[in-house]
Amino acid sequence: RGRISIWFRGGGHKRRYRVVDFRRDKRDVPAKVAAIEYDPNRSARLALLHYVDGEKRYILWPEGLAVGATVVAGEGADILPGNCLPLKMIPAGTMIHNVELRPGKGGQMVRSAGGAAQLVGKEGDYAQVKLPSGEVRMVGVDCHATIGQVGNLDHKNVSVGKAGRTRWKGRRPHNRGVSMNPVDHPHGGGEGKTSGGRHPVTPWGKPTKGFKTRNNKRTQKFIVKRRK
Repeated sequence: RGRISIWFRGGGHKRRYRVVDFRRDKRDVPAKVAAIEYDPNRSARLALLHYVDGEKRYILWPEGLAVGATVVAGEGADILPGNCLPLKMIPAGTMIHNVELRPGKGGQMVRSAGGAAQLVGKEGDYAQVKLPSGEVRMVGVDCHATIGQVGNLDHKNVSVGKAGRTRWKGRRPHNRGVSMNPVDHPHGGGEGKTSGGRHPVTPWGKPTKGFKTRNNKRTQKFIVKRRK
């Protein structure tokens, strides 16, 4: 029998994966922006870079980076959209994205459309970064980040228009637990319409409205201010 590994997903248009350079490990080699392209795998757009040595790579397209512009990654790079520098070389107050958590691992934070973090300040081996969620977090000053805000700012304003377009993206109709049978959900069953009869829970019985599920003591000490 079929087993649903992820609820309400399936179908959708075939996608070709684009390998994106989140590491920006090609240091001090200038690259020209050849094109800005659509990527079905993420909300952001991609910029195609042609390096002077002939290599081509994709990066996340930051707002304000035009075709024909030159970008570079390295400690001596200018503070311009698309350039990648270690946090210790970036002035406080700068808007950044694609922020590393470990030096050399590649950017992990602030990568979706319209996203931008702000470098609040630096103290010793750590920089304080304000994330889009409002959380202020300490990140090592040797971690790299890209200057600017991720492009495609209108992503949040897009009207999908019809159910079919959501299906193209691989999302199936999302049903309420209250409309299911008891075998499928803790809220299921009952004669006629019911309220569910208990505090809202997930299909696996965990409270779902405002219940804190974060369990990561290891990184707790790096969070200066919790998200709102």
